[in-house]
Amino acid sequence: MSKLTFTPAVPTLTYERVVQQIEEAILSREIEPGQHLPSERELMVQFSVSRPTIREALRVLQSQGLIASRPGGRSGPEVLAVSPDSLGRSFTTMARIASLSLSELVQFRIVLESSACQLAAALHTEEQVEKMRDAVERMEAEVANGSDSFNRADLDFHAAVWEASHNSLLRICGEAVAGSILNLMNDRMERSGNSTAAMEGAVERDRAIFRAIAAGDALAAGNTARNAIAAYFADYLDEEGARGLSALTGAERPTP
Repeated sequence: MSKLTFTPAVPTLTYERVVQQIEEAILSREIEPGQHLPSERELMVQFSVSRPTIREALRVLQSQGLIASRPGGRSGPEVLAVSPDSLGRSFTTMARIASLSLSELVQFRIVLESSACQLAAALHTEEQVEKMRDAVERMEAEVANGSDSFNRADLDFHAAVWEASHNSLLRICGEAVAGSILNLMNDRMERSGNSTAAMEGAVERDRAIFRAIAAGDALAAGNTARNAIAAYFADYLDEEGARGLSALTGAERPTP
């Protein structure tokens, strides 16, 4: 028999054990969103640990977006539902720690959003189609008014697409990845600005996605979304990143 090789055991800090137990209770739905954890004093008794240990554990859980503390409240922290915001922070943290490239995040967004568009083409309701139509028309109207109002309309369009996909997991992951990309691109986007030509291009691409979804053409909706995202990010990626986009779209380096 070959000699077994073990790695040294890593000691776990007390507050980490508290985090693990509370996290498991939240994720397994022993504690539902909207309910409250016991007070700090009760947690100290149940875990047999000091107040600083409990406070550090709660700080970690709050940074993960799992709970929210209410200063001055008599009850303990409120348990939160998993949201795109909390998942987005996790994606951003992972991207920075793991040194994920922008191209990797964009590739993931293409996979998610093209799938959402295909589902939306097959599963949309008339009300959801009207939401998309209204958002695209507002985008077109807001080109002359500047990027802030335009971006709000653009976000409304994509939110309507996610809703029409009828897949909550795609929506949560997709919105989180999109938020992470924006966080990583912030400086570059500020330097490049949001020109009228860029906004008009976005309107054209979103209108094409809308038409395919409204027509119920899932294949066209997915392909249009893939090409639209690739075209939008083409100028932000290096040659290696561009080759990755080409693999997903089946085209040469996209032109914005």
